[in-house]
Amino acid sequence: MATKKQGQVLTRTRAATREPGMWKVLLHNDDYTTQEFVVWLLQTVFRKPEAEATVIMLAVHRAGVGVAGIYTKDVAETRAERGRQLAEREGFPLLLTVEADHA
Repeated sequence: MATKKQGQVLTRTRAATREPGMWKVLLHNDDYTTQEFVVWLLQTVFRKPEAEATVIMLAVHRAGVGVAGIYTKDVAETRAERGRQLAEREGFPLLLTVEADHA
């Protein structure tokens, strides 16, 4: 309990609130996961329209890695894990990672 002498004003400072940091879910190319599965995964887990999913899949295929989506940390980790589970269920070694988006 704070005591106050006459004429003094007690002030309380609050920490400034910030927007949550954003995180990228990255898809990594491999020689075994089919392009059709990657497009399906992007549509199903990352809610991309077919045309956008195809563009992302081709970028991953050509560059070796690509961004599936940018989300808050919890959402990014959840979607990456769901993608890993679905790939494993289908027998694919697809690697999905999450990293901070410094953009």
